[in-house]
Amino acid sequence: MAFGWIDEQAEARRRAGLVRTLRPRPADSPLLDLASNDYLGLARHPEVTEGAARAARTWGGGATGSRLVTGTTELHGELERELADFCGFESALVLSSGYAANLAAVTALAPHGSLVVSDAGNHASLIDGCRLARGTTQVVGHADPDGVRKALGTHDGPAVTVSDTVFSVDGDAAPLRELALACREFSAGLIVDDAHGLGVLGDGGRGAPHAAGLAGDPDVVVTLTLSKSLGSQGGAVLGPAAVIDHLVNTARTFIFDTGLAPAAAGAALAALRLLRREPQRAARAREVATALHTRLTAEGLSAVRPDAAVVSVRAPSPERAVRWAADCREAGLAVGCFRPPSVPDGVSRLRLTARADLTEEQIEYAVDVISRNR
Repeated sequence: MAFGWIDEQAEARRRAGLVRTLRPRPADSPLLDLASNDYLGLARHPEVTEGAARAARTWGGGATGSRLVTGTTELHGELERELADFCGFESALVLSSGYAANLAAVTALAPHGSLVVSDAGNHASLIDGCRLARGTTQVVGHADPDGVRKALGTHDGPAVTVSDTVFSVDGDAAPLRELALACREFSAGLIVDDAHGLGVLGDGGRGAPHAAGLAGDPDVVVTLTLSKSLGSQGGAVLGPAAVIDHLVNTARTFIFDTGLAPAAAGAALAALRLLRREPQRAARAREVATALHTRLTAEGLSAVRPDAAVVSVRAPSPERAVRWAADCREAGLAVGCFRPPSVPDGVSRLRLTARADLTEEQIEYAVDVISRNR
């Protein structure tokens, strides 16, 4: 049978407690949401949803083609200019997802004969970018600038270091300044994914590279997603104009993919403008994350100190993590459940996302539910 091996793999997943299922959510869920990545609470904000609707009415339901054919509207250009200005970079390029943005940046900037140094804790999209790049990849320890130096010292030629700015599993931040210094010792570039930093870190949410003093540097390229703090969909690459022009001409996930839908571009632009007016949302998201961590650890739970808006709570096993998350759901609280192979260290977790719009009462409720159902 052509796909008989699938049954064997399905059984292996079942035995290991690693079966994943889709759970469609209703439009108006009664659950308190600590599972999504809507860090600033903007996904349903009236200005953001109206931005999406207005763009769809003006430009249509879809982009109609790739960005180089018919898929670039004036709205896309407006979003790119404002993203670059807000984050402090010379230029920006919008793609259909954060995943596509990472594939574009890594593959286009790691040609044949180059070295890619990748953090062991990187997101799957960065890992896949390394796999597809024509350069050679060397994986180094998590958040280890000295490991980066050693790896770069073994190579004579073009090189880039690739890292998340905030790691999606535990919510810890990369040592960006130290990574940049390590790269500069060897004239290497630095590509960082700021998916979990934009809107949360930096002055008014301008991101982790801005907070680290790296915004606009000629050897730094930033990727990000529009689907977390900006409550929309899509991704972008930010960096020097020459790098962005290079991606337009060489990045396959840009050239051969349909452009971002106008509604998503409109929503992201509305959210970005709202964040400019309300920069306190970034600080509030961090405050909520700290409050969750402090109160959960006071209850005797093992939670990683958050550097941004992700709070990770360790579970004893994959099966227990699934049961724990299900019990929280039954009590009215939605939390994330991360298990292998999504976690690089093999430790299962509940993953909580702090939101800027959570009240003190909601924070207390969440802590009580998680603690009671451990």
